[in-house]
Amino acid sequence: MLDPITAFFQRVFAAIGRGLGLLVAWIAWPFMAAHGWYRDRSWIIRAPIILLLLLLVVCYGWFFWRTQVWYGFDTNMVAKYDFAARPVAAGEAVPGAANTCQNSAIVTVAADLTDMTVNQNAWISSTLLYKLGFFGVDWDHTPFFDNKASFQRGVMQVVRRVSNEAADNLGRVRGTSGINSDLQDARGNMQFDEGTWYFGLDPFGFKTPTPSYYRASINSWRKFNSDLETCKSVFDARADNLIQLLDRLGSDLGNTSDILRRRSEEFNSGWFDTRADDRFWFSYGQLYAQYAILTAARADFRDVVDQRKLGTVWDQMDNQLKGALRVQPAIISNGAEDGWLMPTHLATMGFYVLRVRSNLVDLKNVLDR
Repeated sequence: MLDPITAFFQRVFAAIGRGLGLLVAWIAWPFMAAHGWYRDRSWIIRAPIILLLLLLVVCYGWFFWRTQVWYGFDTNMVAKYDFAARPVAAGEAVPGAANTCQNSAIVTVAADLTDMTVNQNAWISSTLLYKLGFFGVDWDHTPFFDNKASFQRGVMQVVRRVSNEAADNLGRVRGTSGINSDLQDARGNMQFDEGTWYFGLDPFGFKTPTPSYYRASINSWRKFNSDLETCKSVFDARADNLIQLLDRLGSDLGNTSDILRRRSEEFNSGWFDTRADDRFWFSYGQLYAQYAILTAARADFRDVVDQRKLGTVWDQMDNQLKGALRVQPAIISNGAEDGWLMPTHLATMGFYVLRVRSNLVDLKNVLDR
């Protein structure tokens, strides 16, 4: 009775074995052919090939290390600042200290986020091997080596937004005084293209790479804070400036939520969606940076927060941000929302993005009353 069944499974496994054998042979054939050609060549030809292969191994090993090892990444990075211990809001005179004003927590965090992104880590988007892609295919269109780059772009999107607000509103008295030159320089440097290497084709020639501009912005922010500490510059911690900052950050999250929604609805291919990981890690980087910036904003605008009794709503937002940052799957899946096999990490991240945006809207509405 069991002989036909046994024979059937034997034929199935034999067919699978033949298929795997053909696949391995197909993959190995170019290497075997290259080996045969290489074996018959002289050392004048063989030596440069060996050196080239060694160079590729070293370069891609270094590329693997730079993209997979993350320095300075800490979901509770705000704890080290102890912003709650600050005696006064940003720009106000520090009690008991002559000619000393409180520096800006927002500017401090913006500088530190940038430092983590381009100094403690390599800025991946403008490195040569990342720009070359995987045999000509953009790394963002593969499931490999793009998570860190997407995270960095999410972080810098928030820092870029803050640089605009600092130059246009926060570093001026009611928008009537001149723009602070340091904040203006920081904003200009943060607008630079994300993917510029030392050499480019459009236009053709040598260039200053992207990280150099971002590093210059760090110096400008720290110069501004140094001047603020000696009361030589201003920080206008008014309610309407906080409203504007919250509104801009909320708008950015709205755009991200729409990107996550469309990707989740139109490309729910589970673990086989090669763009799901960079969508996820961009939004993760955005929330990571917003958590730090918003914690700093609470310290800079402490008088406004206390007067308008925003503490409870702000605590709710902090909890949502902390919850989002705990979602760190090893492999990003973009499955169907009612699927039972492959999870839907994009929908999960989209939920947190919308919750944080809703909290920002609540804060803005309270301030608008």
